[in-house]
Parts: sequence; C-alpha cells; structure tokens
Amino acid sequence: MSQKSDIEYKRFILSLIPPAIFVLMLWLIRLVELAGGLDLYYFGIFPRKITGLVGVITAPMIHANFIHLINNTIPFLAMLTAIFYFYHTVAWRVFIYSYLVSGIVVWIIARSSYHIGASGLIYSYGAFLFFSGLIRENVNLLAISLLVSFLYGSMVWGILPYRPDMSWESHLTGMVIGVILAYYFRNEGPPPARFIKDIREDDEEDNEVDDGAGDEAGDEEEEWTGS
Repeated sequence: MSQKSDIEYKRFILSLIPPAIFVLMLWLIRLVELAGGLDLYYFGIFPRKITGLVGVITAPMIHANFIHLINNTIPFLAMLTAIFYFYHTVAWRVFIYSYLVSGIVVWIIARSSYHIGASGLIYSYGAFLFFSGLIRENVNLLAISLLVSFLYGSMVWGILPYRPDMSWESHLTGMVIGVILAYYFRNEGPPPARFIKDIREDDEEDNEVDDGAGDEAGDEEEEWTGS
C-alpha cells in the first residue's frame, strides 16, 4: 500500500468512527427497548408542546421497530461517513445543525403526533451531499448521494404526505436544511471535479489541434515536393 493510499485509508477509518458510534447507540437503544419490553415513542418530537421539545434531542435515536432501524442504518452510516470524509473541517457543524435545526422546525410545523427516527437526518445529509456536489461541481458527491438514495428506495416519495404513519414533515424539513447547509458551506469541501462534458470538450480541442498540425505538415510536404 502506497503512502497516499495509507493516508486515505486512515482518513476513511477516522471518518467512519463518529457515524458508527451513533448507529451503535441506535441499536443499543432498540435492544434495551426489546429486552425491557419498553416503547420509547414518547421521546419523539411532539409539535408545539413544551414536553415534546425533548424529542429534538432524542427523536432521531428512537425507532418504531427493527425494520425501521435497519432501513435507516445503511444510508445514515454511508452519508454521514461521506460528509466526515469529504468535509472534515465542517462535518461536525453539518451534523449538529441538521440535528437541531431540523428537529426544531419539525416541532414548529409538523402535525400533532410523535415523530421519531433518524430518517430526517438522512434526508438532510443526502441533500447536502447532492446539492454541494452540484455547487462544487464534484461528481463523487453526486454519485454517493444518488447511490445511497437508490439504496434507500423511497427517498423521493418520502417528502410527500401519502402515508399517515410516516413523518414526511421530518423528511421534507431535513431536505430543506440540507440544501441550505450546502449553500452555506459552499466554499468548503473537496475541489470541483471535471464533468464528462468538460472532458469531451478537451478531447475535441485536442482533436482540432491534431487536425491542424496534420494539415500544416501536409502543406509543408506539398511545398517541398513541388520545389
């Protein structure tokens, strides 16, 4: 392994640690619920009630069942790891702002029900990666967010109120917060990468140069032969 590869590998491992710790905590909480016969849904966000404000901190840690938790685990781990890897200078701020601001907005605007789960954060991180990729013209960020969105399945539909048992308000709020953070941190992160169209333009320019060089060589040969 080259020195550069070794550095990138260590950087990846360090980027993986914070998301992995958070995901581990989510699973431990769910296991405690199962072992103790508990249902901690009342630690979710309940809009416009003072007691519901505690959910701003606790709601992302509570899940309705293991299917809910499993569906959130992989995209959360992948997207937050990507943010810590590509945006290590602002990753903690993106994490905290998404966590707190989206929770507060949900408490203000959402319907009267307990809102639980980390999916709102997933929408925020996915939108951050995608729109930051657009702003910074970095195809790696776009590819990561699109891939995880595909794996997550219902990400686009999740912002629409078509299921009464789903907190679409959390999803929509998270997405909006992610877009705002992408613009706010538009000068942070990896440098712009060349898009395919840029590469094609360069190839076309190279071909034009080659054709011109060939014509000049041909002209010189004709002039020399004619003399």
